[in-house]
Amino acid sequence: MKNTPHINQLAEIADTILLPGDPKRAKMISEKFLEGSKCFNEVRGALGFTGLYKGKKISVMGTGMGIPSMGIYSYELINIFGVKNLIRIGTTGAMQKNINVRDIILAQSASANSSYASQFKLNGYFAPTADFGILEKAVQVCRGKNLPFHVGNVLTSDNFYTEDENQTASWSAMGVIGVEMETAGLYLNAARYGAKALSILTVSDHMILKEAEITSAEERETSFTDMIETALETAAGL
Repeated sequence: MKNTPHINQLAEIADTILLPGDPKRAKMISEKFLEGSKCFNEVRGALGFTGLYKGKKISVMGTGMGIPSMGIYSYELINIFGVKNLIRIGTTGAMQKNINVRDIILAQSASANSSYASQFKLNGYFAPTADFGILEKAVQVCRGKNLPFHVGNVLTSDNFYTEDENQTASWSAMGVIGVEMETAGLYLNAARYGAKALSILTVSDHMILKEAEITSAEERETSFTDMIETALETAAGL
């Protein structure tokens, strides 16, 4: 077993891991969907579990909010614990009118207003993208389950609250379909350190249609079953 300042490994960590932001969601997935689940981490409340889904060993772990937190956990999972496939599951705000609350977004790529990529000292702009193989499997799962889904570019933002009232309109005009806070960091680490990644997101609110329904914190924690099952079915096929 291995240890870092953020992960005290208590049990095996699988090659494939689901990464919800909320540790309580990780615990719920472990209890509801995984057989023989064992907790592998409790440090800082970032609960992690490993179990079986349809015979496939899969881990799930809460990562917290924002690129800094995702950057830490994904770096350690890849480089210290040997995780190969990382699937973020979380929420997003829709940025196009044709997208509805509770639809699924598969993040093909991730734009960002973060400086996280600057550490890699690239002479230009790097476009963080999902692994096509995982993305392709997720699309097949969504189609097989007849789920409403969208594939495209998301915005990973450092700001949940912003003073820039025009930010949403500007990104939406560029065809960005959703905004969240972690995907670009995950994709950058996966690219740099030789792993594969995908973000599967549930639309929890709408940035353009302000009258659209907004999901509650309880719903986000417990009821996004379509997204969770899509991620698990995708992971099981890797």
